[in-house]
Amino acid sequence: MDLGLSGRTAAVAGGSAGLGFATAQALANDGVRVVICGRDAKRAEDAAKKIGNSCVGVSCDVSSVAGGESFVNRAVEILGRLDILVLNSGGPPAGNFAGTDLDGYDKALANGLMSMIAMTKLAVPQMQQRKWGRVVAITSIAVRQPIANLILSNTARAGLTGFLKTVAREVAGDGVTINTVQPGTHDTDRIRQLYGATPDAKALDIPAGFVGDPKDFGNVVAFLCGESAKFITGANLQVDGGAYQGLI
Repeated sequence: MDLGLSGRTAAVAGGSAGLGFATAQALANDGVRVVICGRDAKRAEDAAKKIGNSCVGVSCDVSSVAGGESFVNRAVEILGRLDILVLNSGGPPAGNFAGTDLDGYDKALANGLMSMIAMTKLAVPQMQQRKWGRVVAITSIAVRQPIANLILSNTARAGLTGFLKTVAREVAGDGVTINTVQPGTHDTDRIRQLYGATPDAKALDIPAGFVGDPKDFGNVVAFLCGESAKFITGANLQVDGGAYQGLI
């Protein structure tokens, strides 16, 4: 399916691995010029080479406001303009209410909320001026159904979802769409760290019977960036193999 994205530009935060990498790959496959970032310069550069289509990998830590702003500014410098922004960051440490102190919340909110707000604040006004833009945030199914022992992630990603839903309504008339995609369990390093080297779909209660493929997830994000999705904004789409049990 031609998404109508050839020649567009994108910045994918946390694009050197996992779902961010898969998203950057999907966009590049549709002719988008992509800049990705990762904390490790060599890993980001190696990932960019694998992605191809002149993808550029830069070293940038988006776990703070300053880091998020730096990434967007560098992407605009490299690409000339920014049509698509994919918000993504590594998940905070596991923990529950009793065992998580306030410092943990400060770090988690800086990483998963405030840096994402900062990137949005820089990128969206430029999109509004050009009357075209896409922002897609990779959050978590935990926004709909909090995951036990991940209280920091549950909190930060829920806050980001509320922020983006609000902004989506404000900028929709300027040709800018803002959506979130909420992954369930996919075969990534993060999931293997949490659940072991071979996550078991049955044990994790995934009705589809298998753990998600990051490539499929990346294609979903790319679709939301495409021309056919221009009437989709403010949406929060779960991609979880049916694991979420709620009606809404």
